[in-house]
Amino acid sequence: MPAVHKQKPKVHFTLTNSNKATCHGGQVLVDALCRRFDLWRKLDQIQALDPRTRKTAGFAPSALIAQLIFTLTSGGQSLADAERLGQDRVLMELIGLPKGADQTTLGEFLRAQNRLSVQAVRELTAEFVDWAWGQIRPARVLQAGWTEYFFDDTEVEVYGKKIEGARINYDGKLALSWQVFWKGPFILDQQLDGAADVSEHLPEMLAAHAHRWAGEKSYFYADSGSSAAKYVNAVDRAGFSRWSISYNKWTDKLEKMAGQLPQWAWTGGSESGSGGSQETVEQYAWLRHMPGECARGHVFAVVRRKEAGELFYRYGFVMCEPGEAESPEAVFERHALKGAKEQCFSEVLSDLDLHHPPCLELIANQAFYAIAVLAYNILVALRLMELPEDAQGWRVKSIIRHLLTVPVTVSRHARYRRAKVCVPAGWLRWWRLFVELWVPKRGIGRPVAEEVDCALSG
Repeated sequence: MPAVHKQKPKVHFTLTNSNKATCHGGQVLVDALCRRFDLWRKLDQIQALDPRTRKTAGFAPSALIAQLIFTLTSGGQSLADAERLGQDRVLMELIGLPKGADQTTLGEFLRAQNRLSVQAVRELTAEFVDWAWGQIRPARVLQAGWTEYFFDDTEVEVYGKKIEGARINYDGKLALSWQVFWKGPFILDQQLDGAADVSEHLPEMLAAHAHRWAGEKSYFYADSGSSAAKYVNAVDRAGFSRWSISYNKWTDKLEKMAGQLPQWAWTGGSESGSGGSQETVEQYAWLRHMPGECARGHVFAVVRRKEAGELFYRYGFVMCEPGEAESPEAVFERHALKGAKEQCFSEVLSDLDLHHPPCLELIANQAFYAIAVLAYNILVALRLMELPEDAQGWRVKSIIRHLLTVPVTVSRHARYRRAKVCVPAGWLRWWRLFVELWVPKRGIGRPVAEEVDCALSG
């Protein structure tokens, strides 16, 4: 093989306008998935979302929210990006939007929302998760046959003293609290506000969604922010099959109890250290303890570790409802899966750039984050429902980059328009099957109601 060097390109360049082409051709996939759920009609049916006094003029909620969703699912991050997307006439034609709104109109729409309208979007998001969950092969969303739920909080740092609801966090910076409740890879519910307690909204979310895990094998994870008695009581009453909560805040009494356990109570062995003659000890045991204000006594899985050369053990605790867990070590192994859920948090924050709330008013930011979560769930549903096995490890940004950001040209004919999508290598067959199944060819005349526009479609 001859040596390969960087060379000058041997092509001629011709520049033209974008009136016949767009680089966001993959958004037809997002639109098709949303129409299968009947999302656009359901948004227009939420009266609280529509601030217009004249319903026959202006942008309907479905048009504005669709513009924001398509912006987020194409790599956009701000209202300015949404305005630029709305100026892409080819894309607007592909997704059925006659016109795009400017960022002023989008901002006014977000600021016109209220607690009821934001709650309605959150409920619609949960309904979408239920629908998508029923379409996905169980092996893609279940962990050893169990449905996993996870609750956590993250600090969304903001800049500017006029951000409504912001407070000083433990790092001395202004921040909003974003508390998120996960079902598998989906965000089932969330709340953005200035809550000082990192688990303030956990009890209300548990009460709102308890019917969703009734009768199924469910496992709930939480970190130490949810280990206060009032949150433990709420989790205990929620009806999960099993649950585990990191417990590292009030450990003095537990460490004393663990130190008094006899040697036979500890299971697990030890392994040789790097020196060969010394050992690193790691052993497990059960404890039962009733923390103050808890409704009943709870089981704790305990681990004690001592590195080679150390005099004293270091203890770790997980409060749990062990169920059929055979050993405390199995509880720690299962609870360690919580780390994968925390990585999902990083994915939604980084890939959709939700580190930066776009507005000054809290209600506008709450509405934007509710829409962003819906967009995130749509991309996750697209991956789990439709993509092949070798693409199941893709992050959201990979879906946007490799599947949704593809060029398409539109040509006009006497009685119809034709879109030609430039499909990535190796994906032509998948695209053909998807378009054939979910994007039927249009005939002459007004489009009629189709199976793909119904939430009951398989």
